[in-house]
Amino acid sequence: MIYLDNAATSWPKPESVYQAMDSFMRHTGASPGRSGHLLSVAAARIIHETREGLCQLFGIADPSHIVFTANATESLNLAIRGLLHIGDHAITSSLEHNSVMRPLRALERKGVEVSVMNCAANGSLDPGDIERAVRPYTRLIVLNHASNVVGTVLPVAEVGRIARDHGVPLLVDAAQSAGCYPIDVEAMNIDLLAFSGHKSLFGPQGTGGLYIRQGIESQLEPLKCGGTGSYSEHEYQPDFMPDKYESGTPNTVGLAGLGAGVRFVLQEGLSNMRKQEEKLTRLLLDGLTAIPGVVCYGRANAADQVAIVSFNISGLTPSEVALELEEGFRIMCRPGLHCSPMAHKTLGTFPQGSVRLSPGHFNSGQDIEKTLEAVRQIARKAR
Repeated sequence: MIYLDNAATSWPKPESVYQAMDSFMRHTGASPGRSGHLLSVAAARIIHETREGLCQLFGIADPSHIVFTANATESLNLAIRGLLHIGDHAITSSLEHNSVMRPLRALERKGVEVSVMNCAANGSLDPGDIERAVRPYTRLIVLNHASNVVGTVLPVAEVGRIARDHGVPLLVDAAQSAGCYPIDVEAMNIDLLAFSGHKSLFGPQGTGGLYIRQGIESQLEPLKCGGTGSYSEHEYQPDFMPDKYESGTPNTVGLAGLGAGVRFVLQEGLSNMRKQEEKLTRLLLDGLTAIPGVVCYGRANAADQVAIVSFNISGLTPSEVALELEEGFRIMCRPGLHCSPMAHKTLGTFPQGSVRLSPGHFNSGQDIEKTLEAVRQIARKAR
């Protein structure tokens, strides 16, 4: 089997991730911050070490400003719903995932104004369009770092400078870039960074987080309230980081796995991993664009994108192609709209969508060659 659906969830995971989760369940198992005994302290240490690893990866100074969530979707909802109120204005792009668009559209119905900046058909965005859209009551700019449909890396650093100049918080959706593309929240002027644990950070599903720049927490309302293990004598939510946003018993076993995944990225070296994924992406793009009847989307430049390639075969629907890849060649991919209908409208692939191939760290050049041969055979039959 060839697994090319890493943009949804990376698989397999590093062996250290399996070991960390198994070790927690067998030897620790307790709730962090809820008791004073040694197992509870050990659980809290695991979570803190995971925060520290993420700080090293993202250039974050204070571990307490990383809030753990169930996924990037929860992180984005926390940031968007916590910052925007009736009469506010938000700016985003036409390449966003529904984890951004749906919270914004829900708030739009309640009186928040939303401006969507159109990207080019190849997925590129002009930062000047963002700046021209800023108004006196703009309260948030939301932008994905890398498109989950075509992998295009958007100009986050340039938009960060614009946002900082205008005093508008910048929220970055790093679901597709965290762990596989360089991120420095200070150098890029990122105020809020939402990330998934289960993609290029190699953690399990049900893990994610939100970095909140110091000072933003005074404006950001929690998504939920409840027990935190701190200040239990009070019936009001704590107002300090990270407890303000971390109510309820955390997914400690998942965060143990996430911590191991982050350490794996740091040990392997993000730049080395990036080179490998860029090589696989280039092989895919070069091979697909040479097949008659195949159309690729986005910039089709491995240097300007993460390891995500979308294509279609003339005469076939994306679902037909994906079914043939799985049943005929045991190649796993994802067809359709990828929870990003506006992105597909931008690319001209709505409503059918596209076939998405997303190689990862554990794929090889041989996997790509076999996949290209499979697409050649399917395209040949379709002609």
